[in-house]
Amino acid sequence: MDNKTSVRANRWKRFSNWDDRPLRLDGFAIEDPEHGFSAFNGAKDPKPQVSVSDGRITSIDGVAEQDFDMIDLFIARYHLDPEITEQVMSMPSVEVSRMLVDMNVSREELTWLSRGMTPAKLADVVARLNALEITFAYSKMRARKTPGNQGHVTNAKDDPLQLAADSAIAVALGFDEIETTMRVSRNSWSNALACCVGSAVGRAGTLFQCSSEEAEELEIGMAGFTSYAETVSVYGTEDAFIDGDDTPWSKAWLAAAYASRGIKMRCTSGAAAELLMGFHEAKSLLYLEARCLCMERGMGAQGTQNGGIDGAPLAATMTGGVRELMAENLIAVWLDLECASGNDSRHSESEIRVGAKIAPFLMAGSDLICSGLGTILKYDNSFNPSLFNGEELEEFLVLQRDFEADGGLVPIDEQKALDVRIRAVDAISAVFEELEISSPGEPMKQSVVEASGSDETVSYTPREVSQISDKIKTRNITVDDVIRALHKRGFIEEAEHLMFLVKLRVSGDYLQTSAIVRNKKVISAINDPNDYLGPGTGYRLSEERRKEISAIRDVLDRGEVLRTEETFKRQETRRISYRNMGPSEPGTNPNEVVIGISPGFGIKLFRTLAGHSLSEVLRRIQSGIERGGCTMRVIRFCHTADTSFLGLSAAGLSGSGVGIGIQSKGTAVIHHKDRLPHNNLELFSNAPLTSLEHYFKMGENAAAYTRGTMPDPVIVPTRGEALGARFHGRVALIYAIETAMTSDGAPPVETEITFLDSTS
Repeated sequence: MDNKTSVRANRWKRFSNWDDRPLRLDGFAIEDPEHGFSAFNGAKDPKPQVSVSDGRITSIDGVAEQDFDMIDLFIARYHLDPEITEQVMSMPSVEVSRMLVDMNVSREELTWLSRGMTPAKLADVVARLNALEITFAYSKMRARKTPGNQGHVTNAKDDPLQLAADSAIAVALGFDEIETTMRVSRNSWSNALACCVGSAVGRAGTLFQCSSEEAEELEIGMAGFTSYAETVSVYGTEDAFIDGDDTPWSKAWLAAAYASRGIKMRCTSGAAAELLMGFHEAKSLLYLEARCLCMERGMGAQGTQNGGIDGAPLAATMTGGVRELMAENLIAVWLDLECASGNDSRHSESEIRVGAKIAPFLMAGSDLICSGLGTILKYDNSFNPSLFNGEELEEFLVLQRDFEADGGLVPIDEQKALDVRIRAVDAISAVFEELEISSPGEPMKQSVVEASGSDETVSYTPREVSQISDKIKTRNITVDDVIRALHKRGFIEEAEHLMFLVKLRVSGDYLQTSAIVRNKKVISAINDPNDYLGPGTGYRLSEERRKEISAIRDVLDRGEVLRTEETFKRQETRRISYRNMGPSEPGTNPNEVVIGISPGFGIKLFRTLAGHSLSEVLRRIQSGIERGGCTMRVIRFCHTADTSFLGLSAAGLSGSGVGIGIQSKGTAVIHHKDRLPHNNLELFSNAPLTSLEHYFKMGENAAAYTRGTMPDPVIVPTRGEALGARFHGRVALIYAIETAMTSDGAPPVETEITFLDSTS
């Protein structure tokens, strides 16, 4: 017999379901090493090799000295240590990779080895690690013990009032650094001054950067508005470097220029930059980034912003691309560079991929977990949306709590958010008025305080913002002028916070590797070195920090549940009365259905998880029972709060042998006295989705069972909602309240109910 189907389907419909998912908006690329599309093992990746003659590097990774391009030459002269490189390069790569994940091998030993490794060797070693091993190695190799984070503060209008308010929010959230850029390049000075003032609200020591053209960025820094820079771009091929920005030597000069003015400085590089620019040389993302990082170390930069950055979405199109982003971060910290580990560019439309990408860095920690978490909404992010933005910021806070991992941030309550926004708007307005730059009106100020994003603000026109910026620049206004203006207008604390940063620049204390400022103290790789060597070592959450991370919004406790229920108690006392009629006896009426209610039903708890009042639930069940030609009897059980045993106990006392067990939260069963406890007739487990009509049908079906018929079971439809995530915390607390009211052997109590009011 031929059992083959004759149906000819065009497509399995599951693929249509998948087509509607955000993932389908992501682009993916096939591996194509010849055209630069390879995370690892590029078509022309060189083999690790080095030659030394008379203390001079004479070949690197198969390229002889006479054929060096400017990148090879710079690495040979300023990164590689000719005294150790031949020894180090002779070590098998697999042996070195195992050292990276060996908790008994110190970070200091490994950073010493890195000074003798060529880019190809570094890439070859880390490519041997899987994602878990990279995460472990990263936790050991990052420079500073205490993790930190950096945020973006921008808006679509370059509105200085909003920039100040949002900067203050970023400070309140705990960001160690904040970075701005502008939609209109002419507005850089206005943006810088606004964020500078906003970052001084509430706490001293938050470092600030204005990302603009490099020469102007340096000018803004020399005016005192910024305290760090990281947009000094570096590329892994000579053609990309020349096409993009200058040379390694000019970048090294710029790094020195920043340092001479007391400004902290990182370079920026990252996977896929060369591919985007068309100069990939058929080499892998990892190898090209290893070249960048060796140059950055040779320049004497404090650190790097890498992990893909603008190229992260392209890297993520490739097989292993996200692992490569992790691997390049590992090379950065292995080379003893501070690492702002990417996680700024949003690499995917899939929230699952977004969350997965951040998880390794939360678990491992990083000098700066994001090089720009979008503290503002996506549409206000002038850098383009970050991996996490204002919309998802609370989810990041919850991830910290989930893993008990320090992502550098703390929750902020609603009143504090308003307070710091008001203070920041008033402060920047005072500076503008004192320096005769502008005079913001009250409607503008009020709109910014309340607004989530620039779509909701009454703001300056684009021309007015540019005019403000021009005034700041042409009048040579500096941070000293801002400090005086703040002080004169009564913003003493903010003036002192800015003066604190100015003094730090003079001292140069935060020019140490991986330096951030916490509680007015510089912590860095010098005084807070990462000493991770396995369990019990390295960074661990203090109890105080653990409590900070845990203090997210909408956290339930038993007291909160009971306080909320008290509100409903007052309503319920007008709708229903429960009268204790003494111990219950087995019934003799063959047409009765016994309702077994839980200990707290109508006493401490008054509504189901769906929000239905318990009085109306009982009313609907009774209506259904009576529709079926039966009567309802109510018994309160205090020996158990379990739904199945409530139902079985009710059935055991019912003259018909049929009972309904119902908990205060709305979970219910229809049971029969002759069945096993958990082998009920019908189960209504999804209380949050159970409607009043379902309770009516529950009563109707229970009546049908008393007559010996088999009705169609009541189906409570679900669409795959994550009910556990929404309700399980409350469920556990409610059940704990009810079980605390139970007593072994407590007799069932006959309960007379009277409906007082027909209002549901």
